[in-house]
Amino acid sequence: MASALSPPRVPKPKGALPSHYYENFLEKKGPCDRDYKKFWAGLKGCTLYFYNSNRDSQHVEKLDLTALVKLTDDPPWGSSRDPGIHFSLVLRNQEIKFKVESLESREMWKGFILTVVELRIPSNLTLLPGHLYMMAEALAKEEARRALEVPSCFLKVSRLEAQLLLERYPECGNLLLRPSGDGTGGVSVTTRQTLNGSSVVRHYKVKHEGPKYVIDVEEPFSCDSLDAVVNYFVTRTKKSLVPFLPDEDYEKVLGYVEADNENGESVWLAREAPAPRGPGPAPPSGGPRQLPPVPVTPVSSPNKLTPLPNEDENYVIPIAHTPAATYVNGDVPSSSRPVIRKLKKVAKVQAKPPKLPKPPIAPKPGRGPAPKPFPCPVESGPQSLLCPLLQSPKASTAAWPRNWRATQRRLSSPRQAWRI
Repeated sequence: MASALSPPRVPKPKGALPSHYYENFLEKKGPCDRDYKKFWAGLKGCTLYFYNSNRDSQHVEKLDLTALVKLTDDPPWGSSRDPGIHFSLVLRNQEIKFKVESLESREMWKGFILTVVELRIPSNLTLLPGHLYMMAEALAKEEARRALEVPSCFLKVSRLEAQLLLERYPECGNLLLRPSGDGTGGVSVTTRQTLNGSSVVRHYKVKHEGPKYVIDVEEPFSCDSLDAVVNYFVTRTKKSLVPFLPDEDYEKVLGYVEADNENGESVWLAREAPAPRGPGPAPPSGGPRQLPPVPVTPVSSPNKLTPLPNEDENYVIPIAHTPAATYVNGDVPSSSRPVIRKLKKVAKVQAKPPKLPKPPIAPKPGRGPAPKPFPCPVESGPQSLLCPLLQSPKASTAAWPRNWRATQRRLSSPRQAWRI
């Protein structure tokens, strides 16, 4: 059966290359870098993106330009003259150095960066009419983008909360946008600056009239977006006002407010942060608690097992002198000690004929009772003939064997038996 034809493989579509206001090669050196590193860079909005090559769609680094303080083209330290290929971006918390291929490329980068940050085309740069036209297009796109966006310094807080934020976090900025308190849909601008050691807080009203935002000052100024409002305050104060950018710090411990019943005051309660676990396996959750292992030291037993005998050695134990094993509880050995049976080779001993019992020794006359008659060992024959001889007290013990043998000889002969 023929197999069904598989559909042809379609190559995966590659990601579309992002569009930028301006893009070109750029060498970057950060505060922690030892040397310059070359990237393909692109400017979009107020962010500068860095790619490994001009064919990549995913950036590897990015730099936010909203915290830009100034842009300089001073020669690097230790150089006698500037060949016109260096410039630096001084941000609020760091300084980034750049190196380009030519003087024209440096002027283009400076012009586009200042255009998107200040929302105006710089006039102190050496640029061609074509370059100025490109910057005008970038400015229009940036204004349209910002009209749809809310600046990062816009926070939904009250008048008092805005003052507390600027006072508590002065390193984050001193200009903050918030909703207006009159309910008309406008916004308000709160600023905080230091004058001779004392803080000066000011509030400004911004009216929302149609698509425009009008700053209510002595000479009202109309803006197309909220970003333009922020840019107006920054540029008119010679950048002494900095937009408030809160740090995204998150708490690690849960806390809550609890009222004290005794004095009626509220107390902030928070659990202590858990200590970091040491190395080792974590205990199972929900299971029984495991005790730590106890080290066991081997104890040498005083009762050691008896080694097995060597098979090459021969043991001869006589039968008559074999010791008998006796146990208190019978023939069952104790279970505390193992019993090892030894294999012993017993020598063959010829059985000896049983010995005849010795005749009893007759006591001397007058020293004891008369001996009892000795039973006759002869199975047949006249036993009465031997009885007088055995019962005679005068019979000598020395002559007993001799008389006994003589009696046996006489009994064995039928001719002499009648003489006895």
